[in-house]
Amino acid sequence: MEKNTPIIVIDKVSRSFGGIQAVNNVSLSVMPQELFSLIGPNGAGKTTLLNCISAFLHPNAGKIIFKGEEITRLKSHKIITRGISRTFQHAELFRHMSVLDNIKTGRHILMRTGMLQALIYKGFASKEETTHRGMIEEEIVDLLDLEPYRKEMVGSLPWGIQKRVDLARALASQPEVLLLDEPTGGMSLEEREDMVRYILTVREFRRITIVMIEHDMRTVFDISDRIGVLNFGNLIAIGDPKAVLKDPEFNRSFFGKEHPLS
Repeated sequence: MEKNTPIIVIDKVSRSFGGIQAVNNVSLSVMPQELFSLIGPNGAGKTTLLNCISAFLHPNAGKIIFKGEEITRLKSHKIITRGISRTFQHAELFRHMSVLDNIKTGRHILMRTGMLQALIYKGFASKEETTHRGMIEEEIVDLLDLEPYRKEMVGSLPWGIQKRVDLARALASQPEVLLLDEPTGGMSLEEREDMVRYILTVREFRRITIVMIEHDMRTVFDISDRIGVLNFGNLIAIGDPKAVLKDPEFNRSFFGKEHPLS
């Protein structure tokens, strides 16, 4: 895809819940291999917008375009096969399964083996399983330094490791766009620094586009190419970190006249 052509276009998207307008006529675009962050206070509409992109929710109005194709009404599993995957704020993992088995669930949707092939476990089914296992074990586990935990039950692991497993599971579907919902949420300072390093490593080695919701402002302004600011469902500012820091609406809404990041 051309570097100057948006990989995702959000066109006048709105989503309401009863009388609450969670996202209000939001338009923005994300460029290939960009790290684009969405920020805003609780209830600003960030996760709702991410849920619309990943089809966990559908907009009441507007369009979502991915690589030139409208995906607004597709089901979530179709979004994954198109090349968009995500992590979750609360790391929705299978706590009584191993790290490796959790990661494999992210890969399962790409497998083409039919039921009969899986039952007899011959030919194509066996070859496909070997290929997928190799990709997971040799690439993703190694990239995210999960080798020491691969056989551990996820529920027994520290929160920072669980969030890393969530990231690994999302990567297992080989996405072109990775949606991260508060990847450092609930972490200690050391865990947060580790996660930021892994996000940057993933971006460098996998050359994928990242859309990230994050509450840690220093992280956002340190690593983002561009930032979109939501407040009460409205997009009130967008631009590179320096431009957003100077934006009067951003400063008025979040910090008053002075902001603590300068």
